[in-house]
Amino acid sequence: MKQTLDEIQEKLITHETEIMNLRKGYMLVNERYTAALASLRALTISAAEAAKRACIAAERASTATEECVRAATMAADKEVIEAAEAAVKAANASAQASIEAASAASSASAAAAHAVAQQAEAISLQASAEAAEATKRATEAAVKAVQMSNAAAELLKNLKDKRPR
Repeated sequence: MKQTLDEIQEKLITHETEIMNLRKGYMLVNERYTAALASLRALTISAAEAAKRACIAAERASTATEECVRAATMAADKEVIEAAEAAVKAANASAQASIEAASAASSASAAAAHAVAQQAEAISLQASAEAAEATKRATEAAVKAVQMSNAAAELLKNLKDKRPR
């Protein structure tokens, strides 16, 4: 009986040690998980902010393209070919900047969506939705900028075709 009690006591000590080790392991995993979630949350918010800023850049580039087209039209009316050419080049550059900004918004939106896939938190879902909306707006601005740039190039081509030689 004494030996059986000693064996039971020894097994209890072994189990208690295993439970303590498991608890320590759980605490470590939980700590790392919490840190990973915080990192993903920060990534999601940063990606959404990047998408919003890229959207603003695309919209501003689109506005710049619009102004360049206006300048090209005014220059064409006065038959100032060189000024019209410069305005068309500027419109083209603005359209390209708008496309790059839309691409950046898309990348940031993808990063936000990836972070949401890793964690299902309300703030991440909201940030991802905002990033997606910013990407949509940036893409629309880029399309508008390209259309205006093409219109300016067509205007310049027509102006050159009408010019007496």
